[in-house]
Formats: sequence, structure tokens, C-alpha cells
Amino acid sequence: MTSRSTYDVAIVGGGHNGLTAAAYLARAGLSVVVLERLGHVGGAAVSAEAFPGHPVRLSRYSYLVSLLPDQVVTDLGLDITLVSRSTASYTPFVRDGKAGGLLVERVEDEATRQSFRALTGSDDEYDAWRTFYTDVAHLGWAVAPTLLQPLPRASRIRSQVSATTWDEVVASPIGEAIERRFSDDIVRGVVATDALIGTFASLHDQSLIQNRCFLYHLIGNGTGEWRVPVGGMGAVTDALTKAALDAGAEIVTGAGVSGIRPGADGAEVTWHDGHNQHGLQAGVVLANVAPWVLGLLLGQPHDDTTKPVGAQLKVNFLLDRLPRLKSGLDPAVAFAGTLHLAESYGELRSAYDAAASGHLPDPMPGEVYCHSLTDPSILGDAPAGTHTLTYFGLHTPANLFDADPEATKAEALRRAIASLDAHLVEPIESCVARDANGDPCIEAKTPQDVERDLAMPGGHIFHGDLEWPWAPDRARLETAAERWGVQTAHDSVLLCGSGARRGGAVSGIAGHNAAQAVLESR
Repeated sequence: MTSRSTYDVAIVGGGHNGLTAAAYLARAGLSVVVLERLGHVGGAAVSAEAFPGHPVRLSRYSYLVSLLPDQVVTDLGLDITLVSRSTASYTPFVRDGKAGGLLVERVEDEATRQSFRALTGSDDEYDAWRTFYTDVAHLGWAVAPTLLQPLPRASRIRSQVSATTWDEVVASPIGEAIERRFSDDIVRGVVATDALIGTFASLHDQSLIQNRCFLYHLIGNGTGEWRVPVGGMGAVTDALTKAALDAGAEIVTGAGVSGIRPGADGAEVTWHDGHNQHGLQAGVVLANVAPWVLGLLLGQPHDDTTKPVGAQLKVNFLLDRLPRLKSGLDPAVAFAGTLHLAESYGELRSAYDAAASGHLPDPMPGEVYCHSLTDPSILGDAPAGTHTLTYFGLHTPANLFDADPEATKAEALRRAIASLDAHLVEPIESCVARDANGDPCIEAKTPQDVERDLAMPGGHIFHGDLEWPWAPDRARLETAAERWGVQTAHDSVLLCGSGARRGGAVSGIAGHNAAQAVLESR
């Protein structure tokens, strides 16, 4: 139950953005209530003991932090620690029957250059790599400082970067730049993956949704570095929850919102606790749900043709030991960053073509992360040698699983494991721990599973296609909500989740910006 029937602000959804907005608004003296459908807050930013008999707390859904601005951490006094991974990426490969791998250090040094040279035979590709990412970094530096400000116009950002960079990243399909800048198929693929995480698209898609995904993966705090939260993603949620509660916000879990009715003086919110229906009145409602879900809550008809479509396979493993690689690289180095599997440029193109025609890709492109190498605290008192492993597969849109969900999920998991086993001395399943029931510690999540667990429509991790983090030059920016990129068709209902203009990933940006729009309007 809530403690009152009227609030200045009601927040629908207790994910990390909703908690961020609650903390900012309650600190400003407003009465705030957060209504969360599940029995806990955090949404996708949670840690859980996924395997019976093991104390290990996995980041079950979202798993890395890039876009969370330092300013939000400071403003809210968040007690969180984000740790850099020692390796940026490693891409194992087999060429001419010989196993090797492309190593990119987090702080690139001679080992990275030598790895490029061993792959390509010269320094040309590495020099092209450094030039490209220096050029792209200028765009990141221009955008990052604006993410917690009213939306800049596109022309303002464009004036701060070269015409070439703007054309390559913003105006033309990113595939054109990758093909023009790089020659090696593996190098091209490593660059391309940032455009495809959570986004099902061709690298030459004229909608440029792949370009927007690429940009979001490179602008966090002006560096684009993806860091590991100590204690897992749940530590981020715990810190935000404490900030909201300490500021005076109320949080009600087990509160499934069923309707939002905007009116002249705010909006009425109805919700159910599993036994009884409840209602409250709020001056403003912040929707920390996908825009498609918000439409249903506002009474719009159910329309599957506009429903977002997620495209990822997430697999959590618990290992007794790290596997050895055929390339001979120390597993503690290879698995410390992002391990690319079947993600050469040609393989990514073939995988997209297969999925677009209704077939599971084979081989299955994906990426692997071992967070316990960076943050052993999540292991608890697990035996020495224990490690977590997270696999994130690309180009597996939800529709591939519709006809026979369980059989297709099992086949997708088999292909994901095969992509990893292709580069291992021993099969990964020989390293997998067993739970208290004797079953392998492997947990796979399709888009349908994500939708069922988190109410993300279509299992889309961004709540829908990402938008550019600026406003078109001719966009209307007359209201506070428009200026902050959180507007809906109703003045008393604002977006505060990943579906806001600068939403997506674990960032708190949408929550901050929705809160600022509310405060500016008062």
C-alpha cells in the first residue's frame, strides 16, 4: 500500500532509471512514489543466485556499465565502484589451419600493435584502427557533456566534428565506413559488433539504427569504456534504491500498474497488488516502461505490428575452471574483456542474412565476458577456480523462436556453445559446474524469456530502436519535456526509461532528464 492517495510524482516501473528519477525528485522536496510490478526493484539491473547450491551472484540480464555519468553518481552520492577490465577484446580465429587471436588491450600498447601485425602482416590495419577511433572519439567528446543537459540541436554537434566523421557515423550506413577504412575481415567485424549489440539490422540498413547503436556504445563519459560494477549489477540498483529512500521517496513492489488516465490536473494511476485494486492521483506520471507498454496503459489498442522485436540470446554459465584456448593465450587475459565469437565481418553479414530469412545463424555470432576475473567479489565463498561466463548472442530476433520456442532455444544454445568450442582445447561443457540438483549451471534467455521476466516488449533491451542523442534542427522544443527528450502526447505523462530519446543501457540518463523536466515545469 502507498501511504497517501496523492503525490507530486508517480513513477511506473522500478528499474534503475525510475529509481534515479525518484532520488532526484525526492531530494528536491517532491512527494514521490515508485510502483514496481515485480517483488523487487532494479528491472534488468539485478544480481541473482541463478544456480541452486552456488552462492555466486550473476548479473542476470544487463551486465556492464558505460553510459552512467559520473555526475549522477556524485549528485546522488551513490556508493558504487566501477572497475576497468584489463583486456578490451580478444578475437580468436583459425586461418590456414592455425589458431590465433587478435588482442586489444584496454590501454593499447605494443602487444596490441603486434597482435594486429601478426593477423594482417603489417601495421597498416592497426594504424587505420587508431585513426578511426580517434576520429569517432571526437564525436563522443562532443555528445557526452550534453547527455545531462537539454537536447542540443543536431547542427550544434555537427559543428564540433569533421565532415568526414559526421558522414561516416551519422549520415551514411556504418558499413560503408568500415569497408572503406579497414581491409581485414576480422578487424572489420570487431568494429562492426558495437553497431549490432541488441540491434537487429544490416550494417548497410538505410534506417541507420545500427549507426545509433554504434554511437551509444562509444560515448559513455566521453570514453565509451564499458566497466564492471563491483558486486554485480545489483550493486547499482542497491545504491540507487538507497538514494531514493534516503531522500524520502516511497517504493511499492508487487504493484502491477493497469492503467494511467491523464487529466487536466495530472493523472490517475490504477494498480493491483495481487489481491486488491488501488488508485492514486499524481501531478505527473513518469513512465519507466517501454513506450509500447505505456500505450497499453493509456488505453491504446494492442498492436503487435508496432511491438519492438529483441534480437539477443543471453546465456549465463558458472564454471569450475576457465577453459584453455587453442591459440595458447592465457585464459585470464582472453576472457577478461570481450571475447568475440564468429564475429568476422563476413560471418556477421551471413548471420544477418540467415536470420532475416527466418533461420538461426550458423555459426552463431556472439560475445563472451568473464566478470569474475575483474570482480571476484561476486563469487562469494565459491571454490578456487570458479568463474562466471556471460554469452550475448547477436542476430537472433524473437520471431525465430515463435514456432517452437523450447526446441529453437535449445538449438540456439547448442550453436552458441559450438561457436565457443571451436576455439577451445576442451569443450566448455567439461568446465561447467553442476548445481545442487546435478544439472549443468547454464541459463539461457531468449527475447521471449526477457519479455516474460521483465515485461520488455519483444525482449528488446532498449525498449525499441535507439534515437540520436540530439534533436533535429527543426524539432519542436517548446516544453520542458520536449527540451529534455522525455515527452509523450500527454503533458502529465513523461518517459523516464530506455524509450526516452537518450535512453538505452544502464545509464540513469533518462531518469535524470525526466526529473529535470518535472522540476523545470514547476
